Amino acid sequence: MNGNVKSWCVACHLSALAGFVIPALGHIGGPLIVWLVKRGDSSEIDQHGKEALNFQISMLIYNVVAGILCLVLIGFVLLAILHILNVIFVVIAAMRTNEGQMYRYPLTLRLIT
Repeated sequence: MNGNVKSWCVACHLSALAGFVIPALGHIGGPLIVWLVKRGDSSEIDQHGKEALNFQISMLIYNVVAGILCLVLIGFVLLAILHILNVIFVVIAAMRTNEGQMYRYPLTLRLIT
Protein backbone atom coordinates (compact mmCIF):
# COMPACT_ATOMS: atom_id res chain seq x y z
CA MET A 1 0.00 0.00 0.00
CA ASN A 2 1.59 3.29 -1.04
CA GLY A 3 1.62 6.37 1.16
CA ASN A 4 -1.26 8.16 -0.54
CA VAL A 5 -3.56 5.13 -0.33
CA LYS A 6 -2.56 4.57 3.30
CA SER A 7 -3.38 8.20 4.11
CA TRP A 8 -6.86 7.89 2.60
CA CYS A 9 -7.42 4.60 4.43
CA VAL A 10 -6.52 6.29 7.73
CA ALA A 11 -8.80 9.20 6.78
CA CYS A 12 -11.70 6.76 6.36
CA HIS A 13 -11.41 5.92 10.05
CA LEU A 14 -10.38 9.27 11.56
CA SER A 15 -13.05 11.22 9.66
CA ALA A 16 -15.60 9.62 12.00
CA LEU A 17 -14.31 11.94 14.71
CA ALA A 18 -15.99 14.77 12.78
CA GLY A 19 -19.09 13.77 14.71
CA PHE A 20 -17.74 15.59 17.72
CA VAL A 21 -17.62 18.80 15.66
CA ILE A 22 -20.75 18.23 13.56
CA PRO A 23 -23.21 16.44 15.85
CA ALA A 24 -25.75 13.98 14.49
CA LEU A 25 -24.26 13.40 11.02
CA GLY A 26 -20.51 13.78 11.41
CA HIS A 27 -19.76 10.27 12.62
CA ILE A 28 -21.30 8.72 9.52
CA GLY A 29 -20.85 11.69 7.18
CA GLY A 30 -17.06 11.84 7.47
CA PRO A 31 -16.36 8.22 6.51
CA LEU A 32 -19.18 8.27 3.94
CA ILE A 33 -17.73 11.27 2.10
CA VAL A 34 -14.18 9.87 2.09
CA TRP A 35 -15.42 6.45 0.96
CA LEU A 36 -17.68 7.78 -1.81
CA VAL A 37 -15.00 10.10 -3.20
CA LYS A 38 -12.00 7.74 -3.00
CA ARG A 39 -13.37 4.15 -3.17
CA GLY A 40 -12.69 3.87 -6.89
CA ASP A 41 -9.01 4.72 -6.43
CA SER A 42 -8.07 1.58 -4.50
CA SER A 43 -9.61 -1.63 -3.20
CA GLU A 44 -7.93 -0.95 0.16
CA ILE A 45 -9.69 2.43 0.49
CA ASP A 46 -12.96 0.72 -0.44
CA GLN A 47 -12.47 -1.95 2.27
CA HIS A 48 -11.46 0.52 4.99
CA GLY A 49 -14.32 2.85 4.07
CA LYS A 50 -16.89 0.07 4.31
CA GLU A 51 -15.47 -1.08 7.64
CA ALA A 52 -15.54 2.46 9.08
CA LEU A 53 -19.08 3.05 7.82
CA ASN A 54 -20.37 -0.26 9.14
CA PHE A 55 -18.93 0.52 12.56
CA GLN A 56 -20.40 4.03 12.67
CA ILE A 57 -23.82 2.80 11.52
CA SER A 58 -23.66 0.11 14.22
CA MET A 59 -22.74 2.72 16.82
CA LEU A 60 -25.68 4.88 15.69
CA ILE A 61 -28.05 1.94 16.21
CA TYR A 62 -26.57 1.22 19.65
CA ASN A 63 -26.85 4.91 20.58
CA VAL A 64 -30.53 5.00 19.58
CA VAL A 65 -31.21 1.96 21.78
CA ALA A 66 -29.24 3.54 24.64
CA GLY A 67 -31.18 6.77 24.12
CA ILE A 68 -34.45 4.88 24.54
CA LEU A 69 -33.03 3.21 27.64
CA CYS A 70 -32.46 6.68 29.14
CA LEU A 71 -36.10 6.41 30.17
CA VAL A 72 -34.98 3.84 32.75
CA LEU A 73 -31.73 5.71 33.53
CA ILE A 74 -29.30 2.96 32.45
CA GLY A 75 -29.15 4.54 29.00
CA PHE A 76 -27.10 7.48 30.29
CA VAL A 77 -24.30 5.13 31.36
CA LEU A 78 -24.53 3.21 28.09
CA LEU A 79 -24.31 6.42 26.04
CA ALA A 80 -21.15 7.45 27.88
CA ILE A 81 -19.59 4.01 27.37
CA LEU A 82 -20.51 3.99 23.67
CA HIS A 83 -18.92 7.40 23.07
CA ILE A 84 -15.71 6.35 24.80
CA LEU A 85 -15.59 3.05 22.87
CA ASN A 86 -16.21 4.91 19.61
CA VAL A 87 -13.16 7.12 20.12
CA ILE A 88 -10.97 4.26 21.31
CA PHE A 89 -11.86 1.94 18.42
CA VAL A 90 -11.47 4.69 15.81
CA VAL A 91 -8.01 5.56 17.11
CA ILE A 92 -6.98 1.89 17.20
CA ALA A 93 -8.29 1.41 13.65
CA ALA A 94 -6.34 4.43 12.41
CA MET A 95 -3.13 3.22 14.09
CA ARG A 96 -3.46 -0.32 12.70
CA THR A 97 -4.29 1.04 9.26
CA ASN A 98 -1.22 3.25 9.38
CA GLU A 99 0.79 0.08 10.05
CA GLY A 100 -0.67 -1.43 6.87
CA GLN A 101 -3.17 -3.76 8.57
CA MET A 102 -6.88 -4.20 7.92
CA TYR A 103 -8.68 -3.51 11.21
CA ARG A 104 -12.00 -5.20 11.92
CA TYR A 105 -14.04 -3.27 14.48
CA PRO A 106 -15.65 -5.32 17.25
CA LEU A 107 -19.42 -5.08 17.82
CA THR A 108 -19.97 -4.23 14.15
CA LEU A 109 -22.99 -5.13 12.07
CA ARG A 110 -21.77 -5.80 8.51
CA LEU A 111 -24.50 -3.92 6.63
CA ILE A 112 -22.41 -2.61 3.72
CA THR A 113 -20.57 -5.41 1.95
